[in-house]
Amino acid sequence: MTFFNEHPITAADKTFFELRKDIVEGEIAAGSKLSETELSTNYQVSRAVIREAINRLESCHLVERKANVGARVVALSPEGLLELYQVRESLEGMAARLAAKNMTDAEIADLNGLLNHHFDEVQSGESYYQEAGDVDFHYRIILGSKNKHLISVLIDGMYHLIRMYRVQLGMAGPRVTTAFDEHKHIVKAIANRDEELAEMLMRRHIMYSKANIENKLDNDK
Repeated sequence: MTFFNEHPITAADKTFFELRKDIVEGEIAAGSKLSETELSTNYQVSRAVIREAINRLESCHLVERKANVGARVVALSPEGLLELYQVRESLEGMAARLAAKNMTDAEIADLNGLLNHHFDEVQSGESYYQEAGDVDFHYRIILGSKNKHLISVLIDGMYHLIRMYRVQLGMAGPRVTTAFDEHKHIVKAIANRDEELAEMLMRRHIMYSKANIENKLDNDK
């Protein structure tokens, strides 16, 4: 299982983390072809290390291979967004339901503390950017589900692709405040141990986020 407070153990880990971050944050453009030779020069590692990193990126759905083309960063598309967010809505809704049942009072208090920390950012109204891992609201709730299979599917399989959409096409303007308010209501439902409400609010929150990102994709056409 991947936990983001872990330090890279090998040079291959370090390169994988760096490449993943650069793809998620758009330093390496969505849809661009990945050249092992070019990347090995840029990251100052061997082509074998780059090859391993690309294979790992493929397993978390950030990179795809096509016949006669090779490895490419996935493109951000309305179709990809719809498919990803359909699954995300269902699974993160389930995670919120389980979090309402399984999170400890201390974990819920920490989650409230995280939101209080985010509030300063939101007051400016410009962005609501959350780093990966423990400082990400969604990540905390996924772990709070305490369901190992669900955590593995969401964190290992989808988390960084979701982040790629969120970081590159995510919140700005009025959506910043509304998203933060939605987070607050979800935490309140979890704190009240209202499993059904926590799931419903999370599903609705993700549906609204999808609509927000969809608008940006349409406007970019």
